[in-house]
Amino acid sequence: MSMQPRPWPKVPELTAQVARAVAARGPYPLAMRVRDELGELFSDTEFAEAFEARGRPGWSPGQLALVTVLQFAENLTDRAAAHRVRYGMDLKYALGLELDDPGFNASVLSEFRTRLVEHGMEEKVLDLLLTALKDRGLVKAGGRQRTDSTRVLAAVRDLNGLELAGETLRAGLEALACAAPDWLAEAVPVREWAERYGPRIHSWHPPASTCKREEMALAYGRDGFALLEMVHAPDAPIWLRELPAVQVLRTMWVQNYHRAVTEAGAEVKRRESGDLPPGRLRLASPYDTDARYGLKQGSWRTGYKVHISESCDEADDRDAPAGQATIPGADGPPPRLITSIATTDATVTDAEMTEPVHHMLAGRGLLPAEHYLDSGYASAELIVGMKKNFGVTLVTPVLMNSSPQARAGAGFDRTAFTIDWEKRQATCPRGDTSTWWSPATQRGTKTIVIKFDKETCRPCPVRDQCTRSKTGGRTLSLQPRELQEVLDHARLQQSDEQWRATYGTRAGVEGTIHQAVAVTGMRRARYLGLQKTHLEHVLSAAALNLIRLNAWWNGHSLDRTRASHLARLGLSLAA
Repeated sequence: MSMQPRPWPKVPELTAQVARAVAARGPYPLAMRVRDELGELFSDTEFAEAFEARGRPGWSPGQLALVTVLQFAENLTDRAAAHRVRYGMDLKYALGLELDDPGFNASVLSEFRTRLVEHGMEEKVLDLLLTALKDRGLVKAGGRQRTDSTRVLAAVRDLNGLELAGETLRAGLEALACAAPDWLAEAVPVREWAERYGPRIHSWHPPASTCKREEMALAYGRDGFALLEMVHAPDAPIWLRELPAVQVLRTMWVQNYHRAVTEAGAEVKRRESGDLPPGRLRLASPYDTDARYGLKQGSWRTGYKVHISESCDEADDRDAPAGQATIPGADGPPPRLITSIATTDATVTDAEMTEPVHHMLAGRGLLPAEHYLDSGYASAELIVGMKKNFGVTLVTPVLMNSSPQARAGAGFDRTAFTIDWEKRQATCPRGDTSTWWSPATQRGTKTIVIKFDKETCRPCPVRDQCTRSKTGGRTLSLQPRELQEVLDHARLQQSDEQWRATYGTRAGVEGTIHQAVAVTGMRRARYLGLQKTHLEHVLSAAALNLIRLNAWWNGHSLDRTRASHLARLGLSLAA
């Protein structure tokens, strides 16, 4: 596919006339509204890096970007999206096509996405949309935003250990059969292995007996090691070992099998659970090597996580953007728009993404003043760090004091003690002072350990309310001063009813996640690999923003059901 940058074509007169006549009979179509309000949203020059300037001219990358976003707004396959371009007057209007334009082959969309991924342009579409909205005052820095994550299932089957081994070996053999059929025919017992590894693992049922399943798993292991030895033999073509499927086979066998030397020779064994690599490194599929096993709320899944950030200013906090307040039909202040989308594998915790999300927002010039998050994203270090590095206040609950006294709600917890940071001393509720103050490291975290003398605590009449130690004195563990003071302040705040009412703002992001799942199908990945899955999420975010803007432009409140969105697009569920 080549590209020669050029301005988007104007909407042909006949196309405009017919499309507007049809649109007058129902809700104004999203595609037409986007062209009317945002014009040439995606310029070809923005994608020049990914497309050659020489060769037979292809479709405009800017037009393909718009088609792809609208494809996600309607949750269409590539074939259905190409069909819509060929027959849909609203898309011909948006793209500036003549009514008799035949459109393009569906494979063009797949090639377009591949080009974006290969050139690291996964974020480009959302960046361009948000830039256009910033210029119109519809999004801006400051104010409030909220972020939450949800699971994403990879576009592969969930496989147990036996199935994973068998399917990985089968995939390796299939790749070798395509790349070097003559070499493979001489290297392996073709008939025997064809019976064992010919059908996909999910097309038949494994043995019900635990003993027979273990025998089968060990047979897979022996065959896999034998195949790898043949591929790495001195007389084998070197390029065979560089095939992706063979590389995956090697990694999978290192992770799941080992060979022990016994009197009878090398014996293949499966790795026990304690000997397996950590989940972040462990492959979960031979076809998607980025997908990982993740555990949430007691349920295992194979796939990814997506983190969605959106504006959430209250109506009275949002100033009407210049030039937009008088739009006919515009319903109040601008809608809440997605400002950032981040995709990780399923093992990455929310707290690990707090700083990266803020870096993404800073790169777009859309850092909020207040960021509403759940407790999974927060820690004292992050609250302090985000304020120092980005000037953002994290509005989030923190974990409460976990001491036995605090959990029981009786006795003297840490807050009952007065801390004199200058004198490096603590005073208990009865007025006695500590005798030990020492910096330490506990579980990799810097702490301060404070101890009271056992001779002071032993005769204390309220000892039972202070410590469970039978012989020693009371011990306190604090974080460094700045972190501890932030933590104490946050714990005090979250017990206030007014703070809780304000924090309720964060709950609205659950509706956005539901909308993303219902409208764009975000719960299940369409493509293989982290980069393409992230591109899918970026396109989904851009599509949701256009849907919300369309509702606002048309003067409607934003319903969050799939049926209402499709109806607003001028479609029915059957279509």
